[in-house]
Amino acid sequence: MTTDESFPTTTDAGIPVASDEKSLSVGPDGPLLLQDHYLIEQMAMFNRERIPERQPHAKGGGAFGTFEVTHDVSAYTRAAVFQPGTKTEMLARFSTVAGERGSPDTWRDPRGFSLKFYTSDGNFDLVGNNTPVFFMRDPMKFQHFIRSQKRRSANNLRDHDMQWDFWTLSPESAHQVTWLMGDRGIPRSWRHMNGYSSHTYMWINADGGRCWVKYHFKTDQGVECFTQDEADQMASVDTDYHQRDLYEHIEAGQFPSWTLHMQIMPFEDAKSYRFNPFDLTKVWPHSDYPLQEVGRMTLNRNVTDYHTQIEQAAFEPNNLVAGTGLSPDKMLLARGFSYSDAHRARLGVNYRQIPVNQPIVPVHSYSKDGHMRIQNVADPVYAPNSYGGPTADPARTDDGGLWYADGEMVRSAYTLRTDDDDWGQAGTMVREVLDDAARDRLVDNIVGHLLNGVTEPVLNRAFAYWRNVDQDLGDHVESGVRAKQNDMDPKADAQGNPARAAMQAKA
Repeated sequence: MTTDESFPTTTDAGIPVASDEKSLSVGPDGPLLLQDHYLIEQMAMFNRERIPERQPHAKGGGAFGTFEVTHDVSAYTRAAVFQPGTKTEMLARFSTVAGERGSPDTWRDPRGFSLKFYTSDGNFDLVGNNTPVFFMRDPMKFQHFIRSQKRRSANNLRDHDMQWDFWTLSPESAHQVTWLMGDRGIPRSWRHMNGYSSHTYMWINADGGRCWVKYHFKTDQGVECFTQDEADQMASVDTDYHQRDLYEHIEAGQFPSWTLHMQIMPFEDAKSYRFNPFDLTKVWPHSDYPLQEVGRMTLNRNVTDYHTQIEQAAFEPNNLVAGTGLSPDKMLLARGFSYSDAHRARLGVNYRQIPVNQPIVPVHSYSKDGHMRIQNVADPVYAPNSYGGPTADPARTDDGGLWYADGEMVRSAYTLRTDDDDWGQAGTMVREVLDDAARDRLVDNIVGHLLNGVTEPVLNRAFAYWRNVDQDLGDHVESGVRAKQNDMDPKADAQGNPARAAMQAKA
């Protein structure tokens, strides 16, 4: 970037500095001086310019855009963001789950699909993935799941044995693992993947009528994926490929878009549906609840400072506006706490005052002080009060969506219903959704993953796991692993052991 405008370097306080290159010393050969406050500022700021990365979803990027409602769904929700013709500014962040900030974009991993809408009712957030299901239905297992996908304590290496050990001991993971090991486990780009709320949410209309909904953001670019070989090659060529692809297309004026469709379930249906509709490991069949078009999301503006606009962006499913609400989905209810708590730990208690997280509407809150508080607080700072402070108005909210519940205190994730099992939907996907070529790639991907350090006891569980999904699939996985179990990769062996390769060449 070039410019004809000239302006002086300053300290962070706006004071011009004497040099960008030379420190203040006692003579050219003498010691540095403590009063060189600009040198001290530069060194101290450098030591502190990194903030903790996200625990999952550390690697990611995104852009700003707009969401425009194209179809009338006001019969189902009074949310201002979903009223006919409404156009709302928004931010999207896409990410991998298990990798650290410097990890390759093209690892096989679910992709985060998080959205922040700056609505006239306050910020509305959706925290989703590029898959419509997840690995578990109970939040007690979430922390353990993430640890199993990251690095071992002993050697700090990612470990496929650890991953498959967790998955095969958690049969409810089968549906999501089938998605992960299939073609969609590695999107060609963020532009070429769908986004799903995965969770079930509530919508409330102007008359107080309630329904259950799932969000589906369908890419208008079409779904495209990398094969494992293509992804491996791209990981070596450009570890930031997905981030670069999004940035460069927006920079060139080729704005990616997604069409929002909703599945809408009448409120009473949930009580007697053949499986629990709040179970995050299952999808609602479209034959029962067809997609209904709502609007279009278009990303048309790149970020100008990655740190302040993406790294400090804080998405949280408890940011709910009137007309929207939570559901009895146990994973969703836990995320209502855990995401906000993660932001407080990573960014500080006043993270919502960071510009990218600020709503476009006035804030009238009784929150006070805390680390990095930058917005003024005016008395009174308590409620109730008789001095003109803000007062709650129930007409402006639906209190996050309410439903009736009772029962004994138990440790059980949902009562079993007619079609409640962990394998059925994964099996249907394999047999009825995938074609022969996709099934072959699924087998190849699973076999390749299992051959990477998975121990014999876990291997046997993995074969049984896939036979529970589909007998033929499991048989092909086992035969594929057994056929290649003792094979060596000469190229990788030579690259990893140059001394031995040299000796072998001489022999």
